[in-house]
Order: sequence, then C-alpha cells, then structure tokens
Amino acid sequence: YNKPEPQTTCIETLNIVTPRVRPEDCSIGLLPRNHDKNRCMDVLPLDRCLPFLISVDGESSNYINAALMDSHKQPAAFIVTQHPLPNTIADFWRLVFDYNCSSVVMLNEMDAAQLCMQYWPEKTSCCYGPIQVEFVSADIDEDIINRIFRICNMARPQDGYRIVQHLQYIGWPAYRDIPPSKRSLLKVVRRLEKWQEQYDGRDGRTVVHCLNGGGRSGTFCAICSVCEMIQQQNIIDVFHIVKTLRNNKSNMVESLEQYKFVYEVALEYLSSF
Repeated sequence: YNKPEPQTTCIETLNIVTPRVRPEDCSIGLLPRNHDKNRCMDVLPLDRCLPFLISVDGESSNYINAALMDSHKQPAAFIVTQHPLPNTIADFWRLVFDYNCSSVVMLNEMDAAQLCMQYWPEKTSCCYGPIQVEFVSADIDEDIINRIFRICNMARPQDGYRIVQHLQYIGWPAYRDIPPSKRSLLKVVRRLEKWQEQYDGRDGRTVVHCLNGGGRSGTFCAICSVCEMIQQQNIIDVFHIVKTLRNNKSNMVESLEQYKFVYEVALEYLSSF
C-alpha cells in the first residue's frame, strides 16, 4: 500500500490542496430564507454539490444542508448531512426518499441541548411532512442499533415504498475525535456493504450524518471508499480519498487523528480481506 507521508504534514498539505471556499460558492445556503435550516453557518455545502429536494406546491425553498459525495467506485454514493434540526426532519426524510437512499448511517449521539432529537418512529409509523416512515424491526449488536423502516411519499403513492436501513453507531462518544474501537466501526461498514449487496445491488445511496455533517461523516465516507479501493485494486491511498472528499466539502476529515484513524481501519480491513 502507499506509505503515508510524515504525519505532521498530512493535514497541513490537505489544507493547502483543498480549494478555498468563497461565500459565492455557498450562495444558496447563505440565502436568508435558508438560515434556519443550517446548524452552523461556518461550513455550508457548496452550491455545486447540493441535492435539491423535489419541489412541493407552495414551497419557497427546496434546500437542505447536505452534499453529494463520490465514493471510490460510485458517483454521488453518499449524501453527507447534519443531524436534522426539529424544523428539518421532514426535509431529511424527503431527501432519503427523493434520492432513493437505501441506508442512513448516524454517527453522533442524541442531545436535546444541541437540538439533536430522535427523528424516527419507535415501533409505530409517523408522517414527517409528506413522507410516512413505518417501523419494521430493530436489533442491537454491541455498538450498532440496526433499524429497518418502510417509507413512502403520501403525496405520490404511485411512487411506491422504499425499504431503508438505519444504522445508529453508539460507540463514538461526543468528546472524542475518533471512536475507541476500529473493529466496531468496521462492523458498520460491513453491515452497510452486506445490505447494499442484498437489497439494492450496491447501487443505492447512503445518507451519512453526524452533528454538523463534518469530520465524523467524512472519516466514515473515507473509510468506506478506502475499503472499496482495497477490494478493487488492493491498494490504500488515504490522501487521494480524503482530498477528493474535501474538494466537495472542506471539513470532511478535520483532524490528524481522524486522518490516521482512516489508515488504521484500512489496515484492519486489509488484514481480514
């Protein structure tokens, strides 16, 4: 595999090669009507990477704070977003439905103080705007809560329903840059791979979110992409993968610790491949 460059320069180099984001690059997220849809105004999705929601009659904005991200082998394989705010939960489920997403990966803890509420039904069904989300099943495997939902757009019943896997990773404490276990995060990646293989022939998109759609989400997307690279080419090039992600969103891997963790998980994956 490609040997990493000296650790002290990795993030510095990434910062140099990551394009500088100008306000005009994020003009849609900066529109006054969209301000209350953003958790943080510091890092907004680029206009060119936005997944627009399908317009609803009478709606003034089809914006959601999210960005389309390529994996190593599939364009727009991921949609990276923030934990839904109370006023964007309906938009979140519309995103999942409109973009035919077969999985949701949740990497942050719920925290009422930060308006990180539960956005799914427990053992029932619930409508979030036009999207009906029906609970199907749930199981817990160590650090992963795996839920299955059936969703449909009540405004467009002719579109049918979708089955969505929701993987809530509870092994990543809020105060840590990286999770304590490589093995348990790798288990999330493998669950995702298995579901895509069985359910959608590996073509479905995955929504990945953390608190603000930043470092944790980018770290997870990077790990998934490096695992694909190992499968296809038997090499590890973390720098290329992270640079590609940060070209679309500058906070995708935020710290040296997260960058190193991508390598460590990749080596763990390679040893079991």
